[in-house]
Amino acid sequence: MWARLQRLQSKLASQGLEGLVVVQPENRRYLSGFSGSEGVLLILTDKAYLCTDFRYVEQAAKQTTGWEIVKVDTAWPEVVKLLWPKDRRKLGFEAQYLSYDGWHKLSQLLPAINLVPTSGLVETLRIQKDEQELALLRQAIALADKGAEFLRTCLSPDRTEKEVALELEFFLRDQGSEGAAFPFIVASGARGSLPHGEPGDKKLRQGELVTIDFGAIYQGYHSDLTRTFSLGPPTPKQEAIYEIVLAAQSKAIACAGPGVRCAEVDQAARDVIASAGYGDFFGHATGHGVGLAIHEAPRLSPRAGTDVLLSGTVVTVEPGIYIPGWGGVRTEDVILITDQGAEVLSQAPKDAFIL
Repeated sequence: MWARLQRLQSKLASQGLEGLVVVQPENRRYLSGFSGSEGVLLILTDKAYLCTDFRYVEQAAKQTTGWEIVKVDTAWPEVVKLLWPKDRRKLGFEAQYLSYDGWHKLSQLLPAINLVPTSGLVETLRIQKDEQELALLRQAIALADKGAEFLRTCLSPDRTEKEVALELEFFLRDQGSEGAAFPFIVASGARGSLPHGEPGDKKLRQGELVTIDFGAIYQGYHSDLTRTFSLGPPTPKQEAIYEIVLAAQSKAIACAGPGVRCAEVDQAARDVIASAGYGDFFGHATGHGVGLAIHEAPRLSPRAGTDVLLSGTVVTVEPGIYIPGWGGVRTEDVILITDQGAEVLSQAPKDAFIL
């Protein structure tokens, strides 16, 4: 973990910054290992401070190595003022995450300091996972795979979407998940046309498709898995659309590899769906990075610009077709970009379509 901090310190030096204030929780955990809900990092090019209050000082000391733990008894900008070396003039801050109030207090307390807004300094480091991160991600993904197996035992007509979501979350927690990676999606029948359909009181019905999107958390790392099930033998249309989505996902995974543009992977999936006549019914990105956050860089999207996949990147691949009044299908797996191409990390079966 210390190597992550050293890489960031090198980036600061290359950009002419003499320090950085980190407030974003996942960035804070990535750099320090500290998982508490309150804390600010002050990173200098030659030193690193973790500032937190009485509730977390002991926890911070146990979770970090090499960081100087500073107990905060007042507003954290006042602590930064005390720690900031008098001979330095350029302090970066996370423009996307530092509140205006926090920035204002810093500017008042350090009037002679040039506060420099930064974007993505830590997030770009997080794109390529190290071996420790990959081990934790594999654990989170294995939990989700168990969840998919569990779903085949609990899905049945007359159960409500809410009941399924609650039982799935309880099962995953019982298996070792720290919680739900995000609010689970359970959308059955015509509600399957809602890509982010919240589970409701609707009961599952025989002959319907049920799309379930869920994930586990293991030591802070997230998994993300979607499977679409059929309650009984599928109709020809249900089966045809399911096969189109599977083909789109397979094409995107085959396209993925180091140096490949993210937009190209998205287009590979989109071309399959469009050629089958359902292009207007696939409106979201093909995938996204996953790690300490459920959604992080990069995005497999038409708007990804020149972003490319790098070896060590972990992303989801999740094309779907959503037809208002009829329903929808989505299949999602997590893949790891390797030097050779892409490794599918999710192992839950996709051919067992009928329940």
